[in-house]
Amino acid sequence: MKFTDLFIRRPVLASAISLVILLLGARAWTGMTIREYPTVTSTVVTVTTAYPGASPETVGAFITTPLQQAIASAPDIDYMTATSAPGLSTIIANMRLNADPNAAVAQILSKVNQVQNVLPAQAQRPTINETVGDPTALMYLSFGGKGMSQQQINDYVLRVAQPKIQGVPGVGQAQIVPAGIDPSGNAFALRAWLDPARMAARGVTPADVAAALQANNVVSAVGSTRNAHEQVTITASTSLDNLAQFKRLVVKTVGTTTIRLEDVADVTLGAANYNQAVFYNGEPAVFIGVQPTPDANALDVADGVHAALKELRANLPPGMHADVALDQSVFITASLHEVIFTIAITLAVVVFVIFLFLGSLRSLLLPAVAIPLSVIGAGILMLALGFTINLFTLLAVVLAIGLVVDDAIIVLENIQRLIDEGETPLAAAYHGARELASPIIVMSTTLVAVFIPIGFMGGLTGSLFTEFAFTLVATVIVSMVVALTLTPMLCSKVLRHTPAKGLTHVLDHGFARLRAAYDKSLHAVLDVRAVVLVTGACVLVSIPLLFLGTQSELAPTEDQGTVLVSGTGPATATLTYLNKYNEQIHQILASFPETGLVWQISGLAPSGGAGNNAVFGGANLKPWDARSRTQMQILPLVQKKLNAVTGLQTVAFARPTLPGSSGGLPIQFVLTSTHDYAQINADADRLIGAAMQTGEYTFLTKNLHYDAPTISLDIKRDVAANLGLDMHTIGQNLSALLSENYVGRFDMSGHSYEVIPQVPNALRANANALGDYYLHTAGGKLVPLTTVVDVKRSVQPEYLPQFQQQNSVTIQGVMAPGATLGQALGTLKSLAAKVLPTGYAIDYASESRQFIKQGNTVIVTFGLSILLVYLLLAAQFESFRDPLIVLVAVPMSVFGALAFLYTGAATLNIYTEVGLITLIGLITKQSILIVQFANVMQEEQGLDRRTAAERASSIRLRPILMTTGAMVLGVVPLLLASGPGAVSRFDMGLVIATGLTIGALISLYVVPVIYTYVATDKAAAHTEAVASLPAL
Repeated sequence: MKFTDLFIRRPVLASAISLVILLLGARAWTGMTIREYPTVTSTVVTVTTAYPGASPETVGAFITTPLQQAIASAPDIDYMTATSAPGLSTIIANMRLNADPNAAVAQILSKVNQVQNVLPAQAQRPTINETVGDPTALMYLSFGGKGMSQQQINDYVLRVAQPKIQGVPGVGQAQIVPAGIDPSGNAFALRAWLDPARMAARGVTPADVAAALQANNVVSAVGSTRNAHEQVTITASTSLDNLAQFKRLVVKTVGTTTIRLEDVADVTLGAANYNQAVFYNGEPAVFIGVQPTPDANALDVADGVHAALKELRANLPPGMHADVALDQSVFITASLHEVIFTIAITLAVVVFVIFLFLGSLRSLLLPAVAIPLSVIGAGILMLALGFTINLFTLLAVVLAIGLVVDDAIIVLENIQRLIDEGETPLAAAYHGARELASPIIVMSTTLVAVFIPIGFMGGLTGSLFTEFAFTLVATVIVSMVVALTLTPMLCSKVLRHTPAKGLTHVLDHGFARLRAAYDKSLHAVLDVRAVVLVTGACVLVSIPLLFLGTQSELAPTEDQGTVLVSGTGPATATLTYLNKYNEQIHQILASFPETGLVWQISGLAPSGGAGNNAVFGGANLKPWDARSRTQMQILPLVQKKLNAVTGLQTVAFARPTLPGSSGGLPIQFVLTSTHDYAQINADADRLIGAAMQTGEYTFLTKNLHYDAPTISLDIKRDVAANLGLDMHTIGQNLSALLSENYVGRFDMSGHSYEVIPQVPNALRANANALGDYYLHTAGGKLVPLTTVVDVKRSVQPEYLPQFQQQNSVTIQGVMAPGATLGQALGTLKSLAAKVLPTGYAIDYASESRQFIKQGNTVIVTFGLSILLVYLLLAAQFESFRDPLIVLVAVPMSVFGALAFLYTGAATLNIYTEVGLITLIGLITKQSILIVQFANVMQEEQGLDRRTAAERASSIRLRPILMTTGAMVLGVVPLLLASGPGAVSRFDMGLVIATGLTIGALISLYVVPVIYTYVATDKAAAHTEAVASLPAL
C-alpha cells in the first residue's frame, strides 16, 4: 500500500497532522467533566400517601391498590413495589435505566391525579418524590450543638443551611434527613396534647377540638379596594400566628363558661415528627444529604459544598457546630489518583519492555511519541460523544497504553529488520510501511469491531462500559493514523543499522536462540498436527464448564472506606428503644482503630425509606494510607460484635460498588404469590431457615413479619345507634385522638407549620386507656368509648408488601465471606423450588435485579463481537476460511483467563466479562500477523501452506512477543494496585494478563497448525502466474 509513501516523502505534513491531533486532543481532555462513573440515570419515583389512623389493610385496599393500578400504566417502569403500613401507603416505581426522570415524574403525577377523587376524604394528598442517581447522597453534612433543642437545630438547618447548600452549582437536592421534619420539610409543629380527663370534665370531645381548630384557623385571601387612583390590599386575621393565640382559642361555650384550648390540652411548639433521630459521633444532630444533578461534576460539587459550609460555620449560632459526616468525593478523588498513577507506571513499564526487545535508545523515541499522542488524540472523539473523565475511561487509557503501542512496535520492528538486512533507512521505511499498512488497518478495524458491541449491550453494563469501549476505539483509530503517518517518517529519520554490542548484542543473541528453539518446536508440532487438534478440542469443551463453574457477581466489593450497619427491632419498638440499641452500635463501631467517625439514624431503613423499627448508620474509616486493614477485612469483625446486640437484628455490609442500585442489602430475592400474607410469611420463614443452614449467608431477613400487636375496635352498632352515634362521629373522634393527622397550618416568620391535636404517648400506651376517652351522644351526654366498642387483640403484619401489584415478600440479606451474589441467589432459587409449595413466582430487586438482568448479556455481546470480527476479516482476506484461522486463538485466550477465574483468583463480574471481550481484539491481532504474512508468502513465493505458516510464524515471532509482553506487563500495575478501586482493576488486569499470555503462547502453535488445514491454497495460483510469464 503506497499510501504511506506520501508521509515519508513529506515529513512536515506527517508532523502537522500529529500536532493537530495533539492540540485538539489536549483541548478536549481539559474540557471534559470529571466524574466517578459515566452518567447513569437511575430514577426512583416514590408516591407517599398518609391516611392517619388507618390500618395496613385499610390503607392497602383504599389507597395502595387504586394508586398502583393507575401508576402501573405509566411508561418506562422497570418494577414497582408497595407497602401498606399503619396510616401510610408507599409506592416506589423504579424506572428503567436512563429513562427521562422529568418525563417519569410527569407521567406518574398524571396517573395519580386521575384517581385522586377515589381516595378517602380523610387521606392526605399523595406526595411524589423523585430520586435520580445514587440513593446514598454524595455528601452528608451534620449540624448539632449543645444547649440547643432538636427543634432549634432543625429549624436553623431548614431556614439557613439548606437554602445555602441548595444554591451551590450542581446540587440537585439538599435534603434534610428527617429528624423531626414533617412531610413538607418543616421542623416544628403546633402540638395540642389532648388530656382525656380534662376534656371529659368539661364535656369536650376530640372532634370538638379538631372542629374548633379547623374553623378558627383559616388562611384567607380577602382581596383589595380599588378606585381610580389607588389600590389597597385588605387582610383579615382569620388565621392564628402565635402560640398564645392558639392557647386562647375557644373550643366550646357552655352557658357563660368559655372553654379554651389550653383548658383541655397542653399547647406547645414541638417537633413535627417524633419517629426519627440522627446522631453524629453519638451526639444528636441533623443531616443534610447532598445529591448532585446527574450531569454535574461530583468533585466540583463537593468543593462548592465545602466552601458553602465554611461560610455557614462563620455565622453559626452560639454552641452549634457543622461537620462533614460523609463525603464520597474523597473516594472518587483517591480512586482517580490511583488510576492516574497506574497510567504513569504502565507507560514506564511498556517503554522499558520495548527497550528490552530492541535494545536501542533510539527506538524508544517512537513509542514515547506514539503512546501519548494516541491517548491525547482520543480525547477528540470522547468530547464529541459527550464522554467524561471517569474511572472507566481512565481504565481504558491504562489498557490503551499497552494496546496502541502495538502498531508502533510492529512498524518499528519491521523497518529495523529490513535495515539490519541491508536496506537504507529510507528504503526500509518505504518497504516496511507498505508491507504492514494492510495488516495494521485490519488489526485496528478488528479491534474496533470487538469494542463496538460493548457500546450496545444495554442495561447497567452497557451504560458503564460504553465510554470504556469507545475510548479504546478512539485510541485505536488515532494509533492507526499515527502508525501510518508519523511512525514511518520518524523511522526513516531515527533508525540506523548499528552493530550489535553490549546489551543489544546480548538481547539479539538471546532472541536468536529463542527463535531457533521456537522454529524447531513448531516444526515438531506440525509433524503431530492431530495431537494439537485433539488438545484444541479439549480446550473448547472445557470453556463452558469453566464458565459455569466460576463464581459470579455483579461487581467485586471495593474498599470504599465505609462500613454500613442496618438493624431491625420488634414491631413495637419506639424511638427510645431504638436509640438505646443505637448507642451500643455506636460503641462497637467506635471501638475499631480504623474508625474515623460514626453516624446513625433511628427510624430509617437502609433503602432510605421510613422504618419505625429500623436503624441505619455506618462508620467512615480513616484514609486508606492511615490504616492497615481494608473495609472487607473489618466487616466480618464488626458483624461478630454486632451479633451480641440482642435487641436488634443487625448486619454490617458495604454500600453498592456501582451506580444504578436502589439501595438496601445486596440480596433482594422476591417471592410473589396470590396466597394470603399468613401463608407467604410462613413459607418465607421456611425458605430462610433452609438457606441459613447452607452457611452461605451472614444475614437473612424479610420485609413481612407477623409481629405487630394490633387492637381491633369492634363497634357495637346497635348500642351506638341507640345512643345516636354514627360511624362518622366515632371515627372522627378516634382519628383526632390517635392518628397524628394535622387539621390545619399556621404561619410563623414566613414558614407554614402543621397543627396536630393528639393524645400524648403516655396516655395512649395501651388499650386500657380507651376507657378514658369519651364521646358525645345525640342527647349531649358523655359516654366512655368502651361503651360502644369491644376491644380485641391480635398479631398482624406491620407492613403489607407488594411487588408488581402482587402480594409479596422480599428476602434480604448479606452473603457470608467467600460467597458471591450469584451463588447466594442461585442457592435461594434452588431451595425455593424444593421448599415452597406451588403458586409462587420469583423476581429480584435492586442490586440482585441488576445482576440477573445482566445474565447472558456478555455471552450475546461476546458472540456478536466474534461475528463482526469474522465478517470483517472475511472481507479483508476475501475468504470465509482464513478468518477461522485467526479466530482459533480466541478460545485459547479465553481458556487461559477462565482457568485462573475458576481457581477463585477473581469472579465473573462486569469487569472480568468485559475483559474477556477485550481479549478477542488483543489475541486476534497476533494471529492476523501470522496469517497475513503466510498468505503473502504463498502468493509471492509460491510456498506451500505448511512452509508459509512456519516462515511467517518465525518472522513475526519477535513483534508478537514484543506486543504481547508490552500488553501483559502493561497491565501488571493493575495486578499490583492497592487502595480505592483496586479490586476491579485487579480483576480486569488478571483476565487480560492470564488470557493474553496463555492464549498467545498456545496460539503460536495452534494457529500455524490450523493454517495448514484451513487456509486457502494460494501457491497454485502463484505457480500458474509464473508459468504464464513469457520465456526469456
